[in-house]
Amino acid sequence: MGSYLNPGNFSFRGSLRSKIYIDKSKLIARTNEALCTEQKYICVSRPRRFGKSMAANMLAAYYDRSEHTNELFENLKISKDQSYRENLNRYDVIKINIQEFLSMTGTVEEMLEMLKNYLISDFKEAYPKILLRDEKNLIQVMKDVFSYTKCPFVILIDEWDCLFREYKQDKEEQKKYLDFLCAWLKDKDYVALAYMTGILPIKKYGSHSALNMFTEYSMTNPREMAEYFGFTEEEVKVLCKKFKRNFEETRAWYDGYELVAIAGEDKICYSIYSPKSVVDAMLSGVFDNYWNQTETYEALKSYIKLNFDGLKDAVVRMLAGDKVQINTGTFSNDMTSFQGKDDVLTLLIHLGYLSYHWPDKTVTIPNKEVSQEYINAISTMDWSEVTASVEDSRKLLEALWNMDERAVAEGIDKAHKEISILQYNNENALSCTINLAFYFAREYYTIVRELPTGKGFADVCFIPREIHLDKPAVLIELKWDKSAAGALSQIKEKQYTDTLKQYQGNLLLVGINYDKITKEHTCVIEKAYKGYCSLPCQSLR
Repeated sequence: MGSYLNPGNFSFRGSLRSKIYIDKSKLIARTNEALCTEQKYICVSRPRRFGKSMAANMLAAYYDRSEHTNELFENLKISKDQSYRENLNRYDVIKINIQEFLSMTGTVEEMLEMLKNYLISDFKEAYPKILLRDEKNLIQVMKDVFSYTKCPFVILIDEWDCLFREYKQDKEEQKKYLDFLCAWLKDKDYVALAYMTGILPIKKYGSHSALNMFTEYSMTNPREMAEYFGFTEEEVKVLCKKFKRNFEETRAWYDGYELVAIAGEDKICYSIYSPKSVVDAMLSGVFDNYWNQTETYEALKSYIKLNFDGLKDAVVRMLAGDKVQINTGTFSNDMTSFQGKDDVLTLLIHLGYLSYHWPDKTVTIPNKEVSQEYINAISTMDWSEVTASVEDSRKLLEALWNMDERAVAEGIDKAHKEISILQYNNENALSCTINLAFYFAREYYTIVRELPTGKGFADVCFIPREIHLDKPAVLIELKWDKSAAGALSQIKEKQYTDTLKQYQGNLLLVGINYDKITKEHTCVIEKAYKGYCSLPCQSLR
């Protein structure tokens, strides 16, 4: 094992040599602001493969005073910041990965003992002339080193929360670990910066708040760290241009994480992409599900099958493209203490299975890639009605393209009966059923609910993505206990087609009505050509 004190810059050099490297060095300006202040305790939580470890390697290379690394940073964004020279290679750096130590030991006590022994050994090797008052006490050793060097430490802890994922049920072991971190880091003059990364936030584990000195930068409240983990939309556009990949397709597959930062009085909304998946798609040229190479749908399955009131309904609604209201405030930041569905959904935000929309406090499934993980999980559960609806959606889409009104109406009837858990009492519930019934449409389309038009909102719109322009666009108007013909008339009277006037392909106009007496749907479909002169198809009533 290498040294944990001043580990060098080998890992960061590897990142810079990679085929794809996105410059996130302005993160250093944020950590420089925190050095030796009350804000020196930072915890960043993001899903797996969101660039957390790469960022820690960058910070180690920048602060490590045993190296001269100006050559690595002189062409990066941070070099233009006024704090750049002031802090470059000025600190002793400790960089540890808790997962590494946990994997080599059997208990938390053994892990902590090994960690302390390795660090003390590194200090004794680096500073052999320092008289250590207690060679077995890590805190005292660091006090002695700091007293001698007058140089405080930048402490980087990666995978800080893995213990809470490995020892999910053992509260005593968790408490030992938290007490160690608190004693080691809190109110210590030798700490210039304590920077931790993981998947879970750290604010609360039951009533134990040992680490309340940390400021959290999480998926639900990223603050000013929002743009530094994951790829922003602008960064992805640059990559698509460089590698000649279709941006619209990239967005459909890997976008969807909405992170909001507040700058003064301004609200900045970032559209964040899953970085590992984008890199794989750029290098391979294949848009596919790369998520399951680092996560398994079995993990997702274990949470969405929990028996909490409203959880299944929420998942089904989100599969249909709905937003679901959520209260993140009751989440205990662990993986077992769930009080209800909102706690489960909040965990899924931190794991990357859901996107959190801060302005309206709702969650959605972020993109096509993650949506496929839900389908994979549900296909192995006893949610057979949802699986059947998704499988039938391919045939239903073909019926729509063929303008087979009866087949479309019958297919929606079937989906409605299968997804009986959804309360079916208004047009919004009807819209949810329609979207799940046409689940397969997202293979070809960007699906927009309540598309703004000049004279109102079109209920559902299927817009073909760039590589699927051979498919017709679709405008769907929904009615509850009225008439399908009336729905179609509304599309024409309110000129909903005007909002798609830039689209030059074929367009289908669809009216769907649910009759609450017969409990059946009816459907009418018309085709509109370029210029949108509507041509009614032969009714199949």
